[in-house]
Amino acid sequence: MSRTTLFLDPTFAREWAGQDPFVAVEALEGEVFRALERRRTLRSEVAGRGYFVKIHRGVGWLEIAKNLLALRWPVLGAQDEWRAIRRLDEAGVDSLRAAAFGRRGGNPARQRSFIVTEELAPTISLEDYCGAWPTRPPAVRLKRALIVRVAEMVRRMHAAGVNHRDLYLCHFLLHLAPPPSAERIRLSLIDLHRAQVRAATPQRWRDKDLAALYFSALDIGLRQRDLLRFLSVYFARPLRLVLRDEAALLARLEREARRLQARFVRKVAAGTMT
Repeated sequence: MSRTTLFLDPTFAREWAGQDPFVAVEALEGEVFRALERRRTLRSEVAGRGYFVKIHRGVGWLEIAKNLLALRWPVLGAQDEWRAIRRLDEAGVDSLRAAAFGRRGGNPARQRSFIVTEELAPTISLEDYCGAWPTRPPAVRLKRALIVRVAEMVRRMHAAGVNHRDLYLCHFLLHLAPPPSAERIRLSLIDLHRAQVRAATPQRWRDKDLAALYFSALDIGLRQRDLLRFLSVYFARPLRLVLRDEAALLARLEREARRLQARFVRKVAAGTMT
């Protein structure tokens, strides 16, 4: 008998009553963002509300072997995102709300899974929101409040044993209702399908997340004092102690950001950006 894990919130329990959820989720229709043989991502509406749906149909042994040979842990299905969402919720980090999740099968290469999350709207990614800052700087208090909020979220995420693996500004959504202000900011962390969940976050993966975030913020007009403010909040220590104790990390962030930037340039030149 195949092993099955299933969660349905009241809306999906009602809408899919008497159906096989693994068949019902495949029947959902809407705007498709990714359609591959083994993975499908779309936006759909159920009971008048918007949802994002990710369907995994097994990665195959070849894909698993390729990842392991490259010293990467393969993404086997929706369970990584499901676990990360639950852990972040426990840690008080705003992220996605899962409305449905299912996993079926014990064979990791053929395992089928899906996750359905509520649409977060109206929102804008921090990448888009901050994109005009170099020419149209924001109010100082608002900028500082955003830096503090991002630093607090990342600190709590890592303290909870979660590393994101794609921690870029585009994966922080800023809620627009009510309009954000220095006193009222709500951010949600998204795109957790590659996230890893452990009892504690290894330093190597913590540093990779921080480097990715630093890289994504290079072109939004931040000054050195803004970066120092982030570090002070993230480490929850006086800045002089951070600069003394984390000198190796700061040097690595610079090196890793340059590496990511070079890789980005190569991808653009090769036309492989998606």
